[in-house]
Amino acid sequence: MTVTALVARRQGRVVVVDVAWGLALALAAIAAAVVATVLDEGTAWRAWVLATAVGVWGLRLSWHIHGRSSGGEDPRYELLLGGPLDDVGMGVAVRKVFLVQGAAAWLVALPVTIGAVSEVAWPALVVVGGVLWLVGILFEAVGDAQLAAYRRRPRDERPPVLATGLWRFTRHPNYFGDACVWWGAWLAGALATGWGVGLVTLVAPVMMTYFLVFATGARLLERTMMQRPAYRDYAARTSMFVPLPPRRSA
Repeated sequence: MTVTALVARRQGRVVVVDVAWGLALALAAIAAAVVATVLDEGTAWRAWVLATAVGVWGLRLSWHIHGRSSGGEDPRYELLLGGPLDDVGMGVAVRKVFLVQGAAAWLVALPVTIGAVSEVAWPALVVVGGVLWLVGILFEAVGDAQLAAYRRRPRDERPPVLATGLWRFTRHPNYFGDACVWWGAWLAGALATGWGVGLVTLVAPVMMTYFLVFATGARLLERTMMQRPAYRDYAARTSMFVPLPPRRSA
């Protein structure tokens, strides 16, 4: 996050932290697997399963965000900071964004980093967690692809709101998929180790879900989206987070 803050200062925009988020968690998982292998701690195959899963997720997410983040600042961060970075200063950005996201990355990674150096007690939960991770990565990748295809269409030929595909059932399929990925990592990395580790690290997927829904995710994004009448109509019939059948319009 320190390196990312320096890049943000140079570019004059905080949104670069979104690219660093996936990379930070991928590096944490890979580092934990390396430590487990070198020290001969835990269950080696599970450590590398976790590292591979988080690595695939983190690299895909960072690459996707990097591809779409060229340009100016994300309105969410201007709202969070209280103005553009040049106006509020790096001190505010460090306090409100980089320190928070650095601490959050450390906390969210705990089920993976602790799981890497621990023995597997319930192998079946590694499988269940892997299935949930797969569901999550599919929701993220497919949702992002559908949104990218929508944005490539000329403005006068596309509907005012994307309401097809996964977006028909949830307003944020990518955020929902992200949450599934980390609940899957908790099942495979923490709960599969035992009840004690599972309970101690439960805060990680809970906090990740909180960030995705309330802090820097869906709620913050929709503060600006709800200014559009078409989006308000879409929101009235579509679940915000968990995929559900569309509600009948009034």
